[in-house]
Amino acid sequence: MGNREDLLAGARRCLVEKGWARTTVRDISAAAGVSMAAIGYHFGSREALLNAALVEAMREWSEQVGTAMAAADHAADDAEVPPAERFQALWEQLIASIGEHRTLWLANLEALVQAEHSPELRDQLVAGQREGRRGMAAHLANGDEAGLAEREVRTVGSVHLALLLGVMVQWLNDPDQAPTAAEVLAGLRTLGARFEDPIA
Repeated sequence: MGNREDLLAGARRCLVEKGWARTTVRDISAAAGVSMAAIGYHFGSREALLNAALVEAMREWSEQVGTAMAAADHAADDAEVPPAERFQALWEQLIASIGEHRTLWLANLEALVQAEHSPELRDQLVAGQREGRRGMAAHLANGDEAGLAEREVRTVGSVHLALLLGVMVQWLNDPDQAPTAAEVLAGLRTLGARFEDPIA
């Protein structure tokens, strides 16, 4: 790897071990095996390097979500699986991903906080968020993203993304009490029943 790639890899390790706020230029330099001056040369600042490392981690996080969704689809395609079971299988994959790739999911949360101070990072996160809403809505509509109505993106996609982030936080903070896939499904069923229009 070149110095730029080494710095990104070192910054990623520091993000995992120390977090964004506590990582210093010296920490990154030591982790990357590259001089501190190289940070300024390649990225301009510590903040720009850490933001680039966060974006890289976010890209991997997005790929992990996509992999989990594809795995759930593959399992469901092997048989005629009812929609509720298909949804539960998806959540089993997503929850497994949180445990297996904890540092990537934590990087996602850290990026959200740091975006408050970085317009560039915020723009990248906004683009990813919009793509995520559309992808999740398409997944729940059996993958037909081309014919997806904007209303589905803003309702189904937005709610599913909000659900994912909320469940993720619970699993990262308190895995012993975090909801299972079956409980996520049961909770949605209960909420849906409460909001059904009464029969006239």
